[in-house]
Amino acid sequence: MFNYNDVRDAYDRIQGKVFRTPLHKSIFLGNDKMNCYYKMESLQPVKSFKIRGAFNKLMSLTEVEKERGIVAISSGNHGIAVSYAAKILGIENVEIVVPFNTPKSKLRGIQHYGGVIKLIGENYDEAHNLGVAYVEDQKKTYIDAYFDDELIYAGQGTIAIEILEERPEVDTILVPIGGGGLITGIAVAAKAINPNVRIIGIQPEACPAMLKAMEDHVFYENYPSEDSICEALVGGVGKLSYELAHTYIDEIVLVSEKMISQGVAHMVRNEKFVVEPSGAICTGAILQYPNRDWGRNVVMVMTGGNIDGDLLLKILKNY
Repeated sequence: MFNYNDVRDAYDRIQGKVFRTPLHKSIFLGNDKMNCYYKMESLQPVKSFKIRGAFNKLMSLTEVEKERGIVAISSGNHGIAVSYAAKILGIENVEIVVPFNTPKSKLRGIQHYGGVIKLIGENYDEAHNLGVAYVEDQKKTYIDAYFDDELIYAGQGTIAIEILEERPEVDTILVPIGGGGLITGIAVAAKAINPNVRIIGIQPEACPAMLKAMEDHVFYENYPSEDSICEALVGGVGKLSYELAHTYIDEIVLVSEKMISQGVAHMVRNEKFVVEPSGAICTGAILQYPNRDWGRNVVMVMTGGNIDGDLLLKILKNY
């Protein structure tokens, strides 16, 4: 069973390959009752936390697995991270399956680091289903983003170790939920270090897949979504994440598209950081529910900074 030792092993394995991102204290969201910190994963070399799981997985591959060629299915950031890690590790023949709605900025990142883009499907769930079939048909080595690969989960969970080493007093961690690999990795590690830490998942109202999975006690591998600027947070949830959700996720909060946009604008105008909507959703949650008791020392995981330039300009114009 996936546990803290897996995360600790990943932490040791990827040292020197990833950036130990800073905890930035906000003077705008904090008050006399709450200290707010941003875990700035948007400052990673690929501007995303996905680099952690990518390195942990790729550094664990056998030579035979590498020689087959590797394939990742992604909404963007996972593909960039896998391409980057493969380039650093000297792994060739890297394909990245992405849906047609992937932001151009993320496509450029994949290509820059040597990943070969394969556009399939109108949305992530469709790309995932078709991509898995492609991997099986071609007998490639699959680099999972969130489904049930414990090496990926463990890599993402190293964020929790860094947070609690720097700020042991942290009592709440807000984590965006897409497939669930990030929140599960963080939760397993954080609660092993301090069982009293609250883990709050943040999802867009447009796609409450994990919330509904927990409420309905149904594993939603695919989940319909409305239009959302959080392309990384739409679609179904991972099998391993679903299985551990009731044990490790204390609560899930939904955020409107308007407040997600305001979160992006707040990060640029006030905090002076460029963060994509799927990370700034945590800021949006605080802005949407300012009177909520979030905790005394709260960390928000800013998962990435790969926002499309046109979208950023549109948000800043409107908010």
